[in-house]
Amino acid sequence: MGRLKSYLWRYWRRYLLGALCLFGTATLVMWIPWWIREAVRIIEHGGPVDDITFYAVIIILAAAAQGIIRTLSRSLIFNAARDIEYDLRNDLFAHLEKLPIAYYHAQRTGDLMSRVINDISAVRVFLGPGILNLVNAPLYYIYAVALMLSMDVRMTVASLLPSPLLILAVRYFRGKVMKSSLEVQQQMSALSSHVQENLSGMHVIKAYAREESQTGQFAHLNDDYQKKSMELAGLRGMVEPFMKGISGLTVLIAIWYGGVRVIRGDLLLADIVAFIAYLNVLAWPTAAFGWVLSNVERGRAAMKRLEEIFKAEPEIVSPLASLPVPPGAIEFRDVCFTYDRRANGQAILNDINFTLPIGRTLAIVGRTGAGKSTLVQLFPRLYDRTAGEIRIAGRDIRAFSVAELRRSLGYVPQDPFLFSTSLRRNLAFGRDDVSDQEMEEAIRLARLDRDLEIFPQGLDTIVGERGVTLSGGQKQRATLARALLVKAPVLVLDDCLSSVDAETEDRILRGLRSVLKERTAVIVSHRISAVKEADEILVLDEGRIIERGTHQELLQRDGLYADLFQKQQLTEELERI
Repeated sequence: MGRLKSYLWRYWRRYLLGALCLFGTATLVMWIPWWIREAVRIIEHGGPVDDITFYAVIIILAAAAQGIIRTLSRSLIFNAARDIEYDLRNDLFAHLEKLPIAYYHAQRTGDLMSRVINDISAVRVFLGPGILNLVNAPLYYIYAVALMLSMDVRMTVASLLPSPLLILAVRYFRGKVMKSSLEVQQQMSALSSHVQENLSGMHVIKAYAREESQTGQFAHLNDDYQKKSMELAGLRGMVEPFMKGISGLTVLIAIWYGGVRVIRGDLLLADIVAFIAYLNVLAWPTAAFGWVLSNVERGRAAMKRLEEIFKAEPEIVSPLASLPVPPGAIEFRDVCFTYDRRANGQAILNDINFTLPIGRTLAIVGRTGAGKSTLVQLFPRLYDRTAGEIRIAGRDIRAFSVAELRRSLGYVPQDPFLFSTSLRRNLAFGRDDVSDQEMEEAIRLARLDRDLEIFPQGLDTIVGERGVTLSGGQKQRATLARALLVKAPVLVLDDCLSSVDAETEDRILRGLRSVLKERTAVIVSHRISAVKEADEILVLDEGRIIERGTHQELLQRDGLYADLFQKQQLTEELERI
């Protein structure tokens, strides 16, 4: 909860003013029974009507004033809670943006969404109504008990005899409500994850006719959620009646014990009226203890889940004194990489060495699973090398800020991703100042211009979530155009035309030659035809470079590269038949 204290400190003035308003409200509320007592005394002794009128007016004014001050206190505290919710959600999202790709491999999107939305809302309820009642209830009790003691000690003690049960109830229910709240929130995350995965993979579900199976899984998760929610509701249902029972018991004792003493002449009727009024005032805070307990524990459980995200530290940290990324050769020196370095996992890349001079094109080929995509993801530091050095212009890439390094790269991933917005905004995602002429040129180079003619609204066509309205080839060409618009000095193409037919790929690559002359380029492809013109070709196998050279040199060596080339030629000939 230490992090939460820092957020509370930002708005301590509002909380302090809110607490002062609560004190003012409590003062007015607590004096009303006292004035009622004085009015009853006047009635008992047959006093003047003007005196009764005087107290009636005071009570009305006090009730109106406390209503105004109560509204102000709620406004101060609730608005502060809303602002903390706003800050917390922004900070959490910003932190999520800084976490490495590896973090998301171990998380479920639905669970993260549930934490960002539901858990933060639970924290806000705790910081708003929860804190208000945490301050209000003890304040009412202290004020009321002090005034009751000033009237009659024995009557006060007798009336509050059931109060220790309140403390025992809080201690008993607190842990149970906390545990149950955490289980409900975790089950909600599981439910959210299932819905998110199903909506994202709906085409697969329908293709395999698994609607009934997925509906059954959802029903099972929903059933678990309902059971856990009912358990929590049952606990809450036990707490509130118990608290109200304690409140009713105090009033019952006051009426019985006070009535006996009034009959004996040991206590004035005005006093017992005041006592009952005070106990009625305390009835709401007593009953609210159950609600407060539930929301406090739910807020604590939610904050615990949020802390799990905040404690996840970015593995890739930018240096404090960052250098601009200069143009220059890219060097890999004895680079190794493993995904699970803590568990001494199997190395994906071993002893990778090469130099890519500025303005040259490097191609990387190999069998599926050879480590090609992993290698190029080390360029923008989507993953960080486990050992060795990666240098640009003689400087270790760790000397540059991650943002500057990535701005110097136009990276096109193997799996194209488009946002659920217009095609225009997707293409201009990497820059804020793209001209129409630049947009047209990038579209032409990516061979997307003919497709654009059939889109209903051209560049303003909404492509849907993950570009669902586009074909695989169209999505890949759109992401290529996006990278070209960045105009970065280094262009990294990670098998980004795998869904495009060989003829279209050849046209795109021929069109890119003029662009590649001005840039350093890295091309990963499963098609040998796409890399024949590269200045150097690296052949990867099981994470190691086993061959390197130009297209002709590698064919003459009659190794893996030549074998891949021959198989692809045979496949193309069979397709022509």
